[in-house]
Amino acid sequence: MTRQKTVVDTLVVGGGQAGIAMSEHLTRHDISHLVLEKNRIAEAWRSGRWDSLVANGPAWHDRFPGLTFSGQAPGDFVPKDQIADYLQAYARKFKVPLRTGVEVKSVVRNTGRAGFTVKTSDGMIEALRIVAATGPFQVPVIPRIAPVHAELYQIHSAHYFNPQQLPEGAVLVVGAGSSGVQIADELQRAGKTVYLSVGPHDRPPRAYRNRDFCWWLGVLGLWDATTSEPGKEHVTIAVSGARGGHTVDFRVLAKQGVTLVGMTHAFEQGVVTFRPDLAENIRRGDENYLSLLDAADAFIARNGLDLPEESAAREFLPLPACVSAPLSSLNLAEAGVSSIIWATGYATDYSWLKVNAFDQQGRPLHQRGVSSEPGVYFLGLPWLSRRGSSFIWGVWHDAGHIADHIATQRRYSEFQP
Repeated sequence: MTRQKTVVDTLVVGGGQAGIAMSEHLTRHDISHLVLEKNRIAEAWRSGRWDSLVANGPAWHDRFPGLTFSGQAPGDFVPKDQIADYLQAYARKFKVPLRTGVEVKSVVRNTGRAGFTVKTSDGMIEALRIVAATGPFQVPVIPRIAPVHAELYQIHSAHYFNPQQLPEGAVLVVGAGSSGVQIADELQRAGKTVYLSVGPHDRPPRAYRNRDFCWWLGVLGLWDATTSEPGKEHVTIAVSGARGGHTVDFRVLAKQGVTLVGMTHAFEQGVVTFRPDLAENIRRGDENYLSLLDAADAFIARNGLDLPEESAAREFLPLPACVSAPLSSLNLAEAGVSSIIWATGYATDYSWLKVNAFDQQGRPLHQRGVSSEPGVYFLGLPWLSRRGSSFIWGVWHDAGHIADHIATQRRYSEFQP
């Protein structure tokens, strides 16, 4: 049995970190609202991540301002299920008006009257405003070059959970951002032969001179950067909180036994070819790493801080043979490769949001989350307002800006001369 039509000022679609943060700020403004989540709170943390995943930032940093992690030291990297528990606890603490198990089917603007009509799996909703808080990790993307080969076990990183789910044989991991690197490392430690396809990436130090890199990005003002560097729009970040947190080092992975290869180019008749860009990708990653060390050293000197020297941070292992003489191709059968894991990112899906708020490529048109369609807002996207926007604490600040905008618009609409 479906509900009768619900009427609210603001409908928030998505019950993850973005939707929960949005609700807190709307409550602060005393704005009537409802949060809809088609699954459970923070479902992606529970079922869309591998079993051993932990946060890539420490507990003191990757959280909302109003609640700390229970049972975790400030420097701990919180396991994924505890992050989901934390978001549930936050929703309870701030009494988020949440309906779970309700999917939004369509949102259309009303004709001749204000607001939107929302069709859901549990009835109709009338709302003056819509906040799309579904985040960036909606549709796992596997490139079109993926081979059509019945004997190959192929999954996206969103559907990888542990080494035991893979068949016997070697594994090709495509993508060397945080997910690809950590999965390749875990598989190699579990005894798998692993090939890791490495594209362009940033490679920050996990910590330097007794401070985590999250702290360094904060004091250097890099979290507040409003746009990514030209040419780096699709560059991934290789960072890990696994095993207590460590700096991702591709030389170390190679010494450990992972075979590094360049970007995956094509598959043809059981042979995968790689671009001749591995050494350049490693070099640029090192360059990014060293630039942060330089900036940190300059900050310490400029402010007279007493932080320990760390000269070893600038010492690299020799380039491994797989980088100096990289593979240009690999016969999958001869190499015993039975599995491919595509750590190749996600696309957004706003097909339910039938409004004029997108460009020709389907990307949201907005300014700090305030869309080109009056009354529609986006929240939780990377670089929504700055570099930190897709992090738990960053989405909280973006939600505050959107809630302030909604409150201002309400005051205009309620004004009586």
